Amino acid sequence: MVVEDEPNIADLLDMYLREAGFRVLQGATGARGLELVEHHGPALVILDIGLPDVDGFEVCRRIRARSAVPVLFLTARDGEIDRILGLELGADDYVTKPFSPREVVARVKAILRRGQPEAARAEGGLLRIGDDFEVDIGRREVRRRGDAVALATREFDLLAHLTRNQGLALSRQQLLDGVWGADWYGDDRTVDVHVRQLRKKLGDDLPLATVWGIGYRLG
Repeated sequence: MVVEDEPNIADLLDMYLREAGFRVLQGATGARGLELVEHHGPALVILDIGLPDVDGFEVCRRIRARSAVPVLFLTARDGEIDRILGLELGADDYVTKPFSPREVVARVKAILRRGQPEAARAEGGLLRIGDDFEVDIGRREVRRRGDAVALATREFDLLAHLTRNQGLALSRQQLLDGVWGADWYGDDRTVDVHVRQLRKKLGDDLPLATVWGIGYRLG
């Protein structure tokens, strides 16, 4: 789903995504985008920030309140604060305009590969973090003392990767390679933003430690 109020950009994305085999829905306002998410359950949302009614940050916040669908921001706002805010709201990626439509399609494919339920079921298993947390790979669900905690796609993938490597100190680059993939474009501060979100959502009981000069260690 493409939520973009500039018709030329929306149509350009539509053309390249269809050529890559995707079915595309378009919405020119935040309200229309939320309506499409509610009624069509898209596999991924490409979201502009500067929409005419509700800005993209608020749209992302409302999407996250009801769905874990991956969100890719595509916007002219390239400031660091905007990037960090977008990621903290649960976005999976952030691309600034002007952009390469082929790169956007590549990022969409990369995000969807990471979230494929078939891959999650193939890995299978129930992973535990101490006595308080369970990470159900097949169901893509995290439970804290039996209660489910809603995580965005990338947050879940990061926690699952850390859980599979409990006790090991992993560098930010190792986490980027293991979770975002070698074809992901971006800097390692993305890891810090998602770690901060995990700590916020899962609380102080999560044994996720910063290893200064290296990265992070779980357990």
